[in-house]
Amino acid sequence: MGLGNKFKEVKKAYVEANKLLGDLIKVTPSSKIVGDLAQFMVQNALTRAEVEERADELSFPLSVVEFLQGHIGIPHGGFPEPFRSKVLKSLPRVEGRPGASLPPMDFQVLEKQLRDAHGDEITPEDVMSAAMYPKVFQEFKEFTRTFGPVDCLDTRLFLDGPKIAEEFEVELERGKTLHIKALALGDLNKAGQREVFFELNGQLRSVLVKDTVATKEMHFHPKALKDVRGQIGAPMPGKVVEVKVKQGQQVEKGQPLCVLSAMKMETVVNSPLSGTVAKIYVTADSTLEGDDLILEITE
Repeated sequence: MGLGNKFKEVKKAYVEANKLLGDLIKVTPSSKIVGDLAQFMVQNALTRAEVEERADELSFPLSVVEFLQGHIGIPHGGFPEPFRSKVLKSLPRVEGRPGASLPPMDFQVLEKQLRDAHGDEITPEDVMSAAMYPKVFQEFKEFTRTFGPVDCLDTRLFLDGPKIAEEFEVELERGKTLHIKALALGDLNKAGQREVFFELNGQLRSVLVKDTVATKEMHFHPKALKDVRGQIGAPMPGKVVEVKVKQGQQVEKGQPLCVLSAMKMETVVNSPLSGTVAKIYVTADSTLEGDDLILEITE
């Protein structure tokens, strides 16, 4: 999200975000909700007072919105008002304990659906994960289908990758170990990929890998002008999950326009005004930086 060098600011914003949300008892996921709001405040250079004042027009992280809707229950002391009402406007609210209104789940049916979609290597833990976090579980299965059993790698190799001329071993299972040596990186091609050369068990191999850092530096996208009210910019860096409107469509103030996702934090971008969608600059899966232009609305 580009906030790695602003950790002190995020820590200070965490205190203010906590006060905005009513001084929550910190457990998972409530601590993450406060953290999402703190990062949102730092990313958009917002003070606590500005967030309270503009709560009816800002596009808050989805976790914050769902918390205020009551998706994780009613916090001790109740929800902060009028902040909650300004954020939610006409959105539905969960009254009482959320689990009491959940429909019953048939785990055997879910297991069969998972086996049909992902094969027979579905464990009871997979079923529980899919039941509690269906979207995250689906993303995990797609990731492992693409990249294989990355749990065999140590943390540094997984996050940073090997250094040139570094040798390392990957144990797939007992008695089955891969010996790998990183050799060289090729030049960046037009598709944003580099050819990576390495030795695998003494044999020279190469593979094309997308250079996400380089493609980010190559990123060209118009920015939303802050003094033009109808230009809607991305409130944070991330990937477009869904565009909820079409060009020429009439929208009302507060209506969802698109959904962004970054580091498991989703944000629904709402319209700050009523009008007509004049032009859309993004599609699903577009990668955006902060303030990149999403769409234009004319009043």
